[in-house]
Amino acid sequence: MISKSDFNQIDRYLWELPRSYREGMNVPVHIYASDILFDEFLLDRTVSQIINVATLPGIEKAAIVMPDGHEGYGFPIGGVAAFRLSDGVISPGGIGYDINCGVRLMTLPMTCTEIRSKIPELTHELTRMIPKGMGRGGRIKLTNEEMDEVLHTGSEWAVKNGYGLQEDLAYTESNGRLQDADPDMVSDRAKQRGYDQLGTLGAGNHFVEIDRVEEIYDDHAAEAFGIFEDQLVIFVHTGSRGLGHQVATDYLKLFVSKLAKFGFKLPDRELACAPYHSKEGQDYFHAMAASANYAWCNRQVITWEVRKAIENTLKISSDRVRLLYDVAHNIAKLETHDIDGVKKKLIVHRKGATRAFGPGSSEIPKAYLQTGQPVLIPGSMGTCSYLLAGTESGMKMAFGSTCHGAGRRLSRTAAKKEVNAPKLKQELELQGISVESGSFAGLAEEAPVAYKDVDMVVETVHESGLASKVAKVKPVGVIKG
Repeated sequence: MISKSDFNQIDRYLWELPRSYREGMNVPVHIYASDILFDEFLLDRTVSQIINVATLPGIEKAAIVMPDGHEGYGFPIGGVAAFRLSDGVISPGGIGYDINCGVRLMTLPMTCTEIRSKIPELTHELTRMIPKGMGRGGRIKLTNEEMDEVLHTGSEWAVKNGYGLQEDLAYTESNGRLQDADPDMVSDRAKQRGYDQLGTLGAGNHFVEIDRVEEIYDDHAAEAFGIFEDQLVIFVHTGSRGLGHQVATDYLKLFVSKLAKFGFKLPDRELACAPYHSKEGQDYFHAMAASANYAWCNRQVITWEVRKAIENTLKISSDRVRLLYDVAHNIAKLETHDIDGVKKKLIVHRKGATRAFGPGSSEIPKAYLQTGQPVLIPGSMGTCSYLLAGTESGMKMAFGSTCHGAGRRLSRTAAKKEVNAPKLKQELELQGISVESGSFAGLAEEAPVAYKDVDMVVETVHESGLASKVAKVKPVGVIKG
């Protein structure tokens, strides 16, 4: 049974389990956490799962867990691992079922105070405009040819077809498109699940949230990001819907059947993987990239729906609703990183972890070159969320990665048992937060008590140097899937 004493505390927020801890580990384990957050990691399978990740072939530097981490499928949520292209692997369990689940943040040119009385109306209009819920379809029905174009071009399809502004692409991670996408690697079943789901929110922890900027920590970065106190901003959190889930299911099944062929003896079959350069590994990589493109297109269409809702209620032009940035947090990407003074091209897996590239990176918009990449960290619907910036130190520590949210502390089942959803809705509205939810059960699953303390998570990230605090926002309207 692993304990805290097995770890070396490198500094206040970094805990290392040496590779000598267990036979088969190829790299050490690094966990970024405060004392309190670290203790929570010992309550579930997070630590045992990241130890298993450290045994995978071709892994570089360390198997990493972010402070919002908790157990997941294969990798823990909050897991980061980078693999050499020559002898490394690609693993669906290191990306997640909801491929390119991610967050985008839009800003409005007005304060919350100016339109406070309109918040309930705007919340309701957003609910009307954005289809949500398990399997729920939307207003767009793709043809076979259009589906392949979405999978190939991502957000570009949405902008080309009138669902966005050209500048939106520049403010989306990877410009909303992975060039390695191949629609032919996505099964017909996966495509069928995605034909009518563009512009839809899904269920679970997916949401649209209206927030007000409560506090600015970094004036220079806030100015570059176009953020000011009391400003109205809108978060969108969703991914590739049923299409991405089916792609993960398809390839996990394939990889499990090929483990003997690959010669892998894994400590956990949930880590089913393929050599990156194998045919199976490349097929999945191209299908995963296509799913990521679908997710970016989905969030782009939702952005159009948000803009229409704002036009209808606040009577301002949709082009004044600016996309600040869009980030993925369930993805694997080809990136070049410095490993002990040597530049190496790696396949970086981030599962429930956000890319957080520092100042000067060619991967981020020119407007943000001096500040570092915007990083979007949603909390829970009754607490605050954060806007951070990537750092140079984070590039060295964790492949330019940071947390992706507060992180669950209660399972959905446990949350439903503990939370009285009608009472929760009433409490949130007494706090001035308008709430629209598909069901009371779904609301209970996402109650603030089900999540870790986002302030503590973000403070850990900030103090450790993984990313830097720019602003804190608080919800005034919540739409839950």
